[in-house]
Amino acid sequence: MIHPLAAGALATAIAFVLLWWRQTRTANATSVDAAWAAAIGLLGLAYALLRDGSALSRGLGAVIVAIWSGRLVWHLLRHRVFGHAGEDGRYRAMREHWGPRAHANLFWFYLLQAAAAWLFALPFWFLAGHPAPHLAPLQWAGLGLVAVAQAGEALADRQLERHRRDPAQRGRTCRSGLWRYSRHPNYFCEWLIWCGIAMVTAPAAGWLALLQPTFMFVLVRFVSGVPFTELQSLKSRGEDYRRYQQETNAFVPWFPRRGTEGGR
Repeated sequence: MIHPLAAGALATAIAFVLLWWRQTRTANATSVDAAWAAAIGLLGLAYALLRDGSALSRGLGAVIVAIWSGRLVWHLLRHRVFGHAGEDGRYRAMREHWGPRAHANLFWFYLLQAAAAWLFALPFWFLAGHPAPHLAPLQWAGLGLVAVAQAGEALADRQLERHRRDPAQRGRTCRSGLWRYSRHPNYFCEWLIWCGIAMVTAPAAGWLALLQPTFMFVLVRFVSGVPFTELQSLKSRGEDYRRYQQETNAFVPWFPRRGTEGGR
């Protein structure tokens, strides 16, 4: 029989190739983010069912991945897939940047998303096989970080949606709440969630638990998150967003620069 990890990798790759084929017909890649979060959730839950670790370890992994995946999938489907006219700005920016090679480059991007989903579900494989009947102090600390970061990401998402629904703010950059201190507080909190998950899964996964927060940081800060989001924001909000870049940290929250609009 095929190993569960190999089966998961194959199923995820096939699903994302089909999603890529769909976007060649619709010219809309927005759904790939929700699919990515859903794939991690489904893989994590499958591992909790298939492995033979303690009930605590399997249950803990299932609860964490279900809450994380469920909230993110619901948010993305509601606000970006079904509640947003047209393609998400990041993917429009990718298409414009890549030009005639957009479909070919997106194929590899989708496969990268499939590989990332498999990689990010891997900690839950190890945790589901962990025999410990109780939580270590590091795991308790990790659970606390996951809870705080999850709440922070949900708050940042709500603040941004409230800003977008306000007609008086049309064409202006959100500078309220967490967005006053970071240009991408949602991405920062998402990274913190995976730092917390690494702490929870470290007793089972060892040094491999460091892979997910490291890869998440690289992915959102330098690959598909911040760069293309800012490229689209500069096109849509121009000088207002340029001032926001000068005033506000890109990733790690900090006080706005003094003597600027964001610093008042």
